[in-house]
Amino acid sequence: MAMVKYTDKSDKVIKLSRRERQEVEIMQQQRLQEQRMRDVKLILENLFTREEATVKLILECLYEVGSANLINKKVRFRPLNRFVKAIASMSKPAFRLWGFRWFKGNCPQLIADWLESKVTF
Repeated sequence: MAMVKYTDKSDKVIKLSRRERQEVEIMQQQRLQEQRMRDVKLILENLFTREEATVKLILECLYEVGSANLINKKVRFRPLNRFVKAIASMSKPAFRLWGFRWFKGNCPQLIADWLESKVTF
C-alpha cells in the first residue's frame, strides 16, 4: 500500500518513499503515545479529585511519619523533642490543605512521567 502526500494543489499527488512512509508512521505513533499519556494524566487527575479523602489520609499519614522522623533526627534533647512534635501535630491541618493542593497540581504529571519511563525502552 503506497502512501501519498497531498500538496496545496489538489491535482498533484506525490508518492512517498519507503523512508518517508516510515517517518510518517513513526510520527503517528509518537502522536498516539503522547495522546495516551495525556489521557493517563487526565485519568489520574480525575482519580485524585474523586478520592480526595483518601489522598488527604495518605498525606496525613506521610506527614506524621515524616515529621516524627525529621524531629527525631534533628532534635536530640528529649524535652525539646516532645515540644517540637506537639507543634508539628498542630500544623497538620494546614499541611493537609497545602499538601492536597500541591499533590493535586503536581502528582498527576509526576506519576504519568514516571509511568511513561517504565514503559519506554
